[in-house]
Amino acid sequence: MKELILIAIGSALVNNVVLSRFLGLCPFLGVSKKVETAAGMGGAVIFVITISSFVTSLVYQYILTPAQLTYLQTIVFILVIAALVQFVEMFLKKKMVSLYNALGVYLPLITTNCAVLGVALTNVQKSYGILEGVVNGFATAVGFTISIVILAGIREKIEYNDISPAFKGSPIVLITAGLMAIAFCGFAGLI
Repeated sequence: MKELILIAIGSALVNNVVLSRFLGLCPFLGVSKKVETAAGMGGAVIFVITISSFVTSLVYQYILTPAQLTYLQTIVFILVIAALVQFVEMFLKKKMVSLYNALGVYLPLITTNCAVLGVALTNVQKSYGILEGVVNGFATAVGFTISIVILAGIREKIEYNDISPAFKGSPIVLITAGLMAIAFCGFAGLI
């Protein structure tokens, strides 16, 4: 149990997928204009990464390894992730139309979100079992959600500030993300 807690804290805060490994920057910067949209994207990413961690661990452990096809792991993981994102997209289109419309083009981008594939490959690289892989995936996605919601909240507040024209738009967002990355370095002493 202690090992699972360390994996969770390490994946969510210490080795935050966006702020320390710099994976998943496209949706991080693109969907963080409003807190509601960022939280919805975070929920979708939590679902996709957690389920893909489970499925890819099963596929790797029970299909690829026994058949000695581990060299196909990246291709197989991409196919699994693409199928899961299609499922999430169909679900949101039917049940949560406003969130589906708010996410727009960024929802299909979860398929190409390198954070999702990065988690699956990290699980294999660190030789995590199925449970450890799912915990790592869930915690990584929670860390992604924390960081994107914080950035969205800051961006909503920045809109009302007097900012130099040279820093308006992307420059101030990138400076803010850099400061957040520095702040998250403070979690390094937790583990």
